[in-house]
Order: sequence, then C-alpha cells, then structure tokens
Amino acid sequence: MAAKRKRASTISVPTLILENLGFLSFLGVLVLLYIGNAHYAEYNVRRIQELESDIKEKRWLYMSLQSENMYNGLRSEIMDQVRPDGLRLHRGKPKKIYAPAVAK
Repeated sequence: MAAKRKRASTISVPTLILENLGFLSFLGVLVLLYIGNAHYAEYNVRRIQELESDIKEKRWLYMSLQSENMYNGLRSEIMDQVRPDGLRLHRGKPKKIYAPAVAK
C-alpha cells in the first residue's frame, strides 16, 4: 500500500510577502545600489578613455613643439634668421666697454 502523504501547512503568498517585507525592501535597495555602482563605473571608464586621448594629443603637441624649438635653436638656423637684419657672427675678440666712474 502506498503511504499517505500529509499535507504541509499552506502559506499564502500575500502573507509570505508581508512577513518578509523588510527583507525584500533591503534586497531592493541592494539591487538599486548595484545598478547605480555599475553605471558609475562605466561613466568613469568612458571619462578615463577621453582623458587618455586628450593626453595623447597634448603629448604629440608637446613633442612637435619641442622638436621645432630644438631645430630653431641651432646656431645655423639662428644665423639664417638674423642675416636679413644685418647681423652677422663676430670673428674677433669681444670688446670691453668701460663705464666712466661716477663721483660721489
């Protein structure tokens, strides 16, 4: 003969929800915090990527300006730039200029 099964006490769903309302609201808050944290992390990743691209652009600009400055600072380039103004490289000893003594 088959054994008879005893029915367990039935609990209605609304009663179960009302009894655990505090725990369910706690779980809801945790879910909202989890979703908010995920969105904030994605925002930070996008911002970091934008800043990295800005850094690359500024590094490129700095290196090009530095290279141009080094080239323009060469002695031959300076001589070529000041030649139209009538300046030339002096080949002799420098001349000393003496100021007259001021009487006190």
